[in-house]
Amino acid sequence: MAATTHTVSNQAPPLVGYDVYGGDRALTEGVERHLASAEPELLGEVREELTALGRAAGSSQAQEWGVQANENPPKLRTHDRYGNRIDEVEFHPAWHRLLGHAVTSGLTDAWGRPAGHLRRAAGFFLWSQAEAGHGCPVSMTHAAVPALRTDPALAAEWEPRLTSHVYEEGLRPAAQKAGVLFGMGMTEKQGGSDVRANTTAATPLGTSGEYLLTGHKWFCSAPMCDGFLVLAQAPGGLTCFLVPRVLPDGTRNVFAIQRLKDKLGNKSNASSEVEFDGTWARRVGEEGRGVRTIIEMVAATRLDCVIGSASLMRQALTQAVHHTEHRSAFGAPLINQPLMRNVLADLALESEAATALTLRLAAAYDAGTEQEKAFLRLAVPAAKYWVTKRCTPMVAEALECLGGNGYVEESGLPRLLRESPLNSIWEGSGNVQALDVLRALQREPQALNAFLQEVGLARGADHRLDSAIKDLLTELADLDGIEARARRVVERMALVLQGSLLVRWAPPEVADAFCASRLGGDWGTAFGTLPHSLDLGAVVERARIAG
Repeated sequence: MAATTHTVSNQAPPLVGYDVYGGDRALTEGVERHLASAEPELLGEVREELTALGRAAGSSQAQEWGVQANENPPKLRTHDRYGNRIDEVEFHPAWHRLLGHAVTSGLTDAWGRPAGHLRRAAGFFLWSQAEAGHGCPVSMTHAAVPALRTDPALAAEWEPRLTSHVYEEGLRPAAQKAGVLFGMGMTEKQGGSDVRANTTAATPLGTSGEYLLTGHKWFCSAPMCDGFLVLAQAPGGLTCFLVPRVLPDGTRNVFAIQRLKDKLGNKSNASSEVEFDGTWARRVGEEGRGVRTIIEMVAATRLDCVIGSASLMRQALTQAVHHTEHRSAFGAPLINQPLMRNVLADLALESEAATALTLRLAAAYDAGTEQEKAFLRLAVPAAKYWVTKRCTPMVAEALECLGGNGYVEESGLPRLLRESPLNSIWEGSGNVQALDVLRALQREPQALNAFLQEVGLARGADHRLDSAIKDLLTELADLDGIEARARRVVERMALVLQGSLLVRWAPPEVADAFCASRLGGDWGTAFGTLPHSLDLGAVVERARIAG
């Protein structure tokens, strides 16, 4: 009789061929809610657009591209076979397919379309679940637009290419391409986040706005982009510059890639060190106002850090729920076991709170009013601090829901876990965000007013939220040792904002569980410690893939 030792049973089937958009109730409800209040005539168009992208993100093809792009990381080619310096990075074809699909889906085009930021944020949230690394050049290309708008001539030249839905790989003069990608080079090894310590020098070539740069950038992501916004010291102080990879006459600009970083995660994306030595650049904005010029780009990429972390959270939650639906232990599916249900519900709360906050920030960008701009001044760094901080422990807990299977590379969870700390570090780590919030509180009182008006929209709906708002106001009124308490203050701000959004918009069982645990203090120090009296089954049911 043939042995049956290799019969496979009690294993979850592959999670492929599903609609990442339509299956996510928190996301679909949020997108349609914001559209209904701002651009109702776009509901059908955006639903169709995001459904197509969601189905692509959940396809076996996209998942395979993600695996291939990370198993075959980029390679640096400094010279050709004859010894000529070429400074090119070679990517696996899967990288180009992922990046190309992102561009053709409009993920670099938000600034001129109706509801552009909302639909683009939702799309970035969806497509990042297929693979996160290629989101770096997508994010920087999108975010370069507001910085370039400080120079109308540069914006007129470059913005149509940046917002194009055409992807063209390869280094050629930008004028010969239907679409281009942008990167950024701010930090240097001696300064890190303290960009005013930069030593890269910019020497003007007459009065034309052209300069030659000399220096070393410690982090320059996506070095095969067509152009880069960088900071350098001009005679008038720290200034922003546009550095093209290829000059208008077709010759290569001086852009010596010294090495690619060997990173914890984000393996598909090339992060490099770059040497400038007589590198041609065009000034963006006025001399000495480099930080002010590039800050709009930084703010937009910080929002993408929030979106990216929320996307990772949702994908990790989806994998955990899918596994526990199909895996049985001790006589019942894992998802029905009370303690596992508590863990999944806790993860679902974290994911939905991050999703709701992400969409609210994107809608504020679309509104563009002075009130919303003031709100974003505090809400973006607070959200960037908190959502990205919550990503790593949540992904780790989701991995544990799969047990040993989750610790195996084939599950995909280890890749998510390695990716999860990145957004907390990129574009200013936790301390930078917390101090930025303090700076806004001290210098821009209208920002706090806008923030408090936002959270106050839910006042009276939940006593735990009301109490948390009161405690926050007490915390903000006490300036003693405020810098050392900055993380505590910003955490409370983010939680109060998330609580306000969920109380207004989420189902009662979700809002109740969030307020009881995150605001009311009825919670442990690990996931899966929610009060047992809550309707945890309803919270988990909402997190299942709909449809």
